[in-house]
Amino acid sequence: MTQVLVLGGTGWLSGRIARRWRDAGAEVTCLARGDRPAPDGTLLLRGDRDAPGVYDRLAEHRWDEIVDISSRAEHVAAAVEALGDRTEHWTYVSSMSVYADDLAEGLDESGALHPPAQPGDEYEYGSQKVAAEEAVSTLTQRAFIVRPGLIVGAGDPSDRFGYWAAAFARAGIEPVLVPELSGRSAQVIDVDDLAAFLAGELRHGIVNAIGDARPLAELLSRIRAEAGHTGELLEAGDEWLEAHDVQYWAGDRSLPLWLPADMRGFMRRDNSAYRAAGGAFQPLDATVRAVLDDERARGLDRERRAGLRREDERALIDQLMST
Repeated sequence: MTQVLVLGGTGWLSGRIARRWRDAGAEVTCLARGDRPAPDGTLLLRGDRDAPGVYDRLAEHRWDEIVDISSRAEHVAAAVEALGDRTEHWTYVSSMSVYADDLAEGLDESGALHPPAQPGDEYEYGSQKVAAEEAVSTLTQRAFIVRPGLIVGAGDPSDRFGYWAAAFARAGIEPVLVPELSGRSAQVIDVDDLAAFLAGELRHGIVNAIGDARPLAELLSRIRAEAGHTGELLEAGDEWLEAHDVQYWAGDRSLPLWLPADMRGFMRRDNSAYRAAGGAFQPLDATVRAVLDDERARGLDRERRAGLRREDERALIDQLMST
């Protein structure tokens, strides 16, 4: 039986990867801290990756596959050092945030990367991922590095894609505030498509794992239609939004998926290697429906990690309409 170790296995993506491997008939072990459960039918070992000797129990075994998604380079490097000679294959889930050029469109896996993080550096996500990739790359032909873009789907803890489903659903016939849409694009991958790609078949090399780039206006239109929104879309310019303390991309008081003009390449990466490797995409409308159902179940007006509260959005709309 295929022996798989997931470094994680209790989170949003890593849990899905563990389930996919389990469903493929593998014997799956998960190493995670905290009190969240691992998927049924897998073995959960509790361990803090900051603790000395955390991998000692695992180094007694041989693995056919190890999967790691950590965004801390020191964790990845320590795991490779402890377990690299105990596995036939290693998959690392990196990020397209490793690329230094966010302006060029159609960037493929050969694009220049950020400098790798060094010990003692202030934390920077992209540089941490680059350093982690370097550690995994020492395994040469046994390594597979996957660079997802924006991962979306039901239960997404970042709330970025889900914000728009909630915003349109809660507004009904009232206006919804959006950034200027002309020339802007969006590029996403469903979490279940990514998990399916990462489990069941061992691949090699480096792959951008992301869906096709599409106009942001089209994406929002499809979410809006599924949510049944019939109100107006009120577009606000970048300078106006910035002047009113609305943030790009994510976080409190933000408009998710909105990016600065000098980052237009960030949501227009090349995905041909993913397609060539057998990566698949479920219909976008199916993803939208799943996210909308999830947002309604969790509460359209709940506190979230990204977006605008409806009362803040209304206040901004009133100010915009009065100018």
